[in-house]
Amino acid sequence: MARALKLGLNTGYWAGGPPPGIAETIAEAERLGFDSIWTAEAYGSDCLTPLAWWGASTDRIRLGTAIVQMSARQPAATAMAAMTMDHLCGGRFILGLGVSGPQVVEGWYGRPFAKPLARSREYIGILRDIWARRGPVTNDGPHYPLPLRDGSGFAKPLKASIHPLREDIPIFLGAEGPKNIAMCAELCDGWLAMLFSPVHQELYLEPLREGWGREGARRSQDDFEVAATVPLIVSDDLESAVDALRPFYALYFGGMGAKGANFHANVPIRMGYEKEILEIQDLYLGGNKDDAAAKIPGELIEQLSLIGPTAKIREDLEKWRESIVTTLLVAGDAQTLRTAADLVLG
Repeated sequence: MARALKLGLNTGYWAGGPPPGIAETIAEAERLGFDSIWTAEAYGSDCLTPLAWWGASTDRIRLGTAIVQMSARQPAATAMAAMTMDHLCGGRFILGLGVSGPQVVEGWYGRPFAKPLARSREYIGILRDIWARRGPVTNDGPHYPLPLRDGSGFAKPLKASIHPLREDIPIFLGAEGPKNIAMCAELCDGWLAMLFSPVHQELYLEPLREGWGREGARRSQDDFEVAATVPLIVSDDLESAVDALRPFYALYFGGMGAKGANFHANVPIRMGYEKEILEIQDLYLGGNKDDAAAKIPGELIEQLSLIGPTAKIREDLEKWRESIVTTLLVAGDAQTLRTAADLVLG
């Protein structure tokens, strides 16, 4: 059944510095009725500092991270940052988490990537325990032992020195694989979906329902949020709009990680595009980026995006309204946001 969609502003990764005009864009997002703004980090700018800086000039809009990379911070550091942010913004903070990939985790942070599901489960459990403040926090898990074993001998369990504004600070998880999505539905308040297609919704519904059905699951389908990043290009020339997105998808499908270890590429493979994706990876990793981009099927780009003439986008939006998605995360300048608000909220 079709339902109303919310809008979020995805500020994306920095290039040489802060996105041009971002303060005005965020102000326009709040004025237009956007529900949230989101900041990102990879191996350049962090996501918490800009969110605090830009969020200080807002009053209503929710402030989310997409994503805080778990390997960049011990769970206690993330819990502290979340409590601090939530106090500063009056209870508008959303902690978006993710494991990132082995290239960043091992190459940038110098941390092991093994067992990402187990690490995530342990990490989220510690966050919840810290925010609950029911006593000094201990953890017997292998990834984040608290207190540290075989240390100085002076370690002792501690309890947060401040009370959180909200014990139930919402956690959204960036997840793409079925097992990770199922864990997200079990443990979290929302899912950050980067490569979502309403045409292939069954690929996501099965693991989500598995997670919601697990004993002790935090939420159900009725109160779980799905925030999907969706490229938006309004143009009467559909072919040009498709071509404009080819480099973006070529990077994610062909150039992220290594062949056989690209979690982004696995998404279109599960949609039935394995032959094409393998060719795209060969071309991209071989240095033929333009040829790789040209190989991406136009229909796949259309399924993952909102592009083309206004009338087409309005029609395509009905598939998104009938899906499990609750929020569309879009990027762009103030004019793009006004167009999105007219299409989605108007």
